[in-house]
Amino acid sequence: MSSIPALEVNNLKKTIGKREIIKGISFRLFPGEVFGFLGPNGAGKTTTIRMLVGLIKPTEGSIFISGKNVQTNFTEAMKKLGCIVENPELYPYLSGWENLEYFARMDPSIPKHRLMEVAKLVGLEKRIHDRVSTYSLGMRQRLGIAQALLGEPHLLILDEPTNGLDPAGIREMREFIRYLAKKEKLSVLVSSHLLSEVQLLCDRVAIILDGEIIRTDTVEALLDEQEKVIWRVEPLELAKALLEEETEVKLDADGSLITLYNEEEVAEWNKKLVDAGVQVKEMSAKLPALEDLFLELTGGGSHDESHL
Repeated sequence: MSSIPALEVNNLKKTIGKREIIKGISFRLFPGEVFGFLGPNGAGKTTTIRMLVGLIKPTEGSIFISGKNVQTNFTEAMKKLGCIVENPELYPYLSGWENLEYFARMDPSIPKHRLMEVAKLVGLEKRIHDRVSTYSLGMRQRLGIAQALLGEPHLLILDEPTNGLDPAGIREMREFIRYLAKKEKLSVLVSSHLLSEVQLLCDRVAIILDGEIIRTDTVEALLDEQEKVIWRVEPLELAKALLEEETEVKLDADGSLITLYNEEEVAEWNKKLVDAGVQVKEMSAKLPALEDLFLELTGGGSHDESHL
């Protein structure tokens, strides 16, 4: 596996008029990695992706795709990239095969046999000669990905790839993306607002807010921080004071106490409460969710991104 990042973003900035939209973000993707790009509406996800795929130029900073600088070596960098920004552009009156042929003509280096390779890769070989107008939404998404894979890219960028899909289609798309990363050693950047899906799909996540990346880490590490213990106790104030001597404590709206989960110490905390005469009516672990961390970090904010 190559040690060169599939994508390297350094201090990327974008100013439109007097407004700084993207404020110096940096991150890397490595071969075979699925990377989630998360943020509320208006955070700067779409602007960033447009810069990554060459639709708009950054004001400052650099973008490298498999070691090729997008600004100074655009053609070579784009050869390493496949992308679907918003919805795949398909001709419904043509067959899937004819759509692939049309896009393959744009790059003379794509061999004829590559068309059937990508059709099989996305599981469409039995329907590839049917008209696209007869395809389900999930099949159209897969055909769009097949088009993006024609040039054998090192990096695949998918902007909201599960938009409009039913639960079965979302699961199928998730499994397919994981397959591409694991078997094809393809790096995949997924922009999404479906936090539960990102939690199941991605290896690492970058959370962007107001044009700045506020956290980048593995999904596992982010979720470890979210593992909590819920305490239902009486008297509440005494229990809160005792637990605060040991760890950070939050008072929930329903009158329970919330602490961080610590496997080695939580039993000792419970004993301390009981010895002090506190009735511990319930002590339960709260399953971690990326959504909780996301809302905590972003404050649940939302902005209009339609013009970004």
